[in-house]
Amino acid sequence: MQPLHELLHRIRWDREFGKGRFALGYHDRVAGEQRIVPFASITFDAARRGFFTVEDAHAVRRHIPLHRVRTVYKNGAVIWERLNVAEHE
Repeated sequence: MQPLHELLHRIRWDREFGKGRFALGYHDRVAGEQRIVPFASITFDAARRGFFTVEDAHAVRRHIPLHRVRTVYKNGAVIWERLNVAEHE
């Protein structure tokens, strides 16, 4: 399976592959469940390698470590999934 960072790079920079609606499903430790966010709504900061940033409905910015990403979706279908993950982060 392709490493997550390579897949994210391909989504961002490969024009042909990057066509479509992408979303990331990540484990929210506080809620204890998976949250799904549209890829178009997240940002990457070179100063925070290994994280993405998402802003919630209350304009609160959250910095999510990439190791919490469990699933990547393209047009609603799973194209990447983390295997053998313990939910005890």
